[in-house]
Amino acid sequence: MTSFTTQMTSTSSPVNVLDEDCGTDYVNLYKFYAAVMIIILILALPLNASVLHLFIFKLKFWKTNTNNIFLFNLVLADILLLICLPIKAYNFIIGERRSTNDTVCKAMLFMLFLNRGASIAFLTVTSIDRYFNVVHPGRKNLLRALKKSPQISIVIWLLLLPLTIPTMLKNFDCCNSHKANSSSVEELVDSMREVVFFSQIVIPFFILVYCTVHIVNRLRKKTVGDRTKLRRAVFLVTSVMVVFSFCFLPCTIARVVLLVSRVELWSKTSQAKAAAAFDGLMVLSYLDCLLDPLIYCFCSTKFKGLYLSTYFPFLLKGDQVMPESSTGNTPQTRSTNNVI
Repeated sequence: MTSFTTQMTSTSSPVNVLDEDCGTDYVNLYKFYAAVMIIILILALPLNASVLHLFIFKLKFWKTNTNNIFLFNLVLADILLLICLPIKAYNFIIGERRSTNDTVCKAMLFMLFLNRGASIAFLTVTSIDRYFNVVHPGRKNLLRALKKSPQISIVIWLLLLPLTIPTMLKNFDCCNSHKANSSSVEELVDSMREVVFFSQIVIPFFILVYCTVHIVNRLRKKTVGDRTKLRRAVFLVTSVMVVFSFCFLPCTIARVVLLVSRVELWSKTSQAKAAAAFDGLMVLSYLDCLLDPLIYCFCSTKFKGLYLSTYFPFLLKGDQVMPESSTGNTPQTRSTNNVI
């Protein structure tokens, strides 16, 4: 009778009950993570929204042949990623690593993977474009031809959609990959999911390293031009590499440790610590949404002047305020459209 009651209880339990691997014993630590995400949201969302406004209404990014199209999509992806943070923060506050609602959980996974992947993709494409402009100026390449059309951005978004499919098949946040009792189908899904996670970071990382090293070497060999501008350009490409490494490599390493802890069947305490470290470093990766506009946009003195003259004109001297005519079809507009 007892076994029958137990069986009835287990079969009648809701399907969206929180998996034991998705709970946490470190409630206070996860509340701290939630506070960090809220701070990132408060700082990054207005910044990205204001930059997005400039791209649309001041720079008119779709009319230019510069990196503005890619940077617009980079900022857009960061904004969409930031929108997910309040739900994530709420789950952390109540001691859950993900939502107990299956629909909300899968929607969050879709948004996080798609927009995080888009952010990294457009960051990488922008670096590749800068590589060709600096290292191989004048050489014809496919990217230079494609970036003249805004449709290339749509293609990049569509290519990222299939990469979200493995994350929707099972709950990814709680790292239940490659358990001892997994079936062959589950093992295949787990492997696909991990390939997506690591490829989104590792492949762009090596591309960024290659582009950064060659760009820095090329700029240092230049003997003509303003040395201040050259130093600023070296600082920019180096900063991109440092920020990417700081935001994404730690969570990648933590993911490896967490997978090893599950596969090697470490103690529950060790697995819980590995999970907490991974979640914390994933929170660290969201800083990329705050640092992207600061690096790519505000390293340009012209864009910084446009931003300040639009939102904080009182911080500029009278002769530094950019006139409204700069957004028209004047030579100054063409200069402004290439500020980044």
